[in-house]
Amino acid sequence: MAKLRHIALAVPDPEKAARFYSEVFGLTIVEPTDSPIAKGVYLTDGTICLALLNYQTDEAAGLERGKDWVGTHHFGFWVDNLDEQRKTIEAHGGTFFMDLPHDKKSLYYEMKFRDLDGVVFDISEGGWVGATK
Repeated sequence: MAKLRHIALAVPDPEKAARFYSEVFGLTIVEPTDSPIAKGVYLTDGTICLALLNYQTDEAAGLERGKDWVGTHHFGFWVDNLDEQRKTIEAHGGTFFMDLPHDKKSLYYEMKFRDLDGVVFDISEGGWVGATK
């Protein structure tokens, strides 16, 4: 079975975004990239690669994105303590967006935040159906 091991986000300042994800979630900054397609930074949690990319051209990034654009919407981090992680996120400039479901006792309760560039991510203590910690 295939395993999800790579997520790429288009961001305006890869170094700034890398600092955020490194400081908030302890991801390791692996290496920068500077190609004709994009400049960016690769990070890892030891299992998955998070690529933070600033595309060089419209052609490299793809078509203009609007409400019908299909692509990365958000991603999630399985954390040990929601309250402590929220404090760390907010201390680094992340902002609370919403929680789902609204019943905090639900096994799949998660909190949604926006990073410094407005990218949405979740944190959860219970994880997501089909995921293993």
